[in-house]
Amino acid sequence: MFQGSSALTLDAKGRVSIPTRHRDALMMQAEGRLTLTRHPDGCLLIYPRPTWEVKREQIAAFPMQARALQRLLLGNAQDVELDSAGRILIAPELRTAAALTREVMLLGLGAHFELWDAAVLAQREQEMLAQGMPEVLNQFSF
Repeated sequence: MFQGSSALTLDAKGRVSIPTRHRDALMMQAEGRLTLTRHPDGCLLIYPRPTWEVKREQIAAFPMQARALQRLLLGNAQDVELDSAGRILIAPELRTAAALTREVMLLGLGAHFELWDAAVLAQREQEMLAQGMPEVLNQFSF
């Protein structure tokens, strides 16, 4: 299970270093093989390849009404591998789609990660907090 946030820097070639605390787990789970794709919220999703393979089958089975979401998730999926320095290369198309600049945030969300432009994530979090908690969380206690 991945959790926590990491402030990272995208280098000039579009690479980002995966934090050391996640590398060992990614090597054990997926031999350093990952899949990146777009998320409807505007970030990138990063899955260990075995987890993605299950998710991919679920997405492929969506009904025709969800064709646009299939296109977004499957049509933009790209397989990558951790290099010897623990970095992954993010394709220009995905960097553009997620509006990634130099400063990014990696969020561990259980079985996968989200990669956000740091400024976009900060703005989204402010907006969410200003709206208050959704009704669905009324039964949740911190």
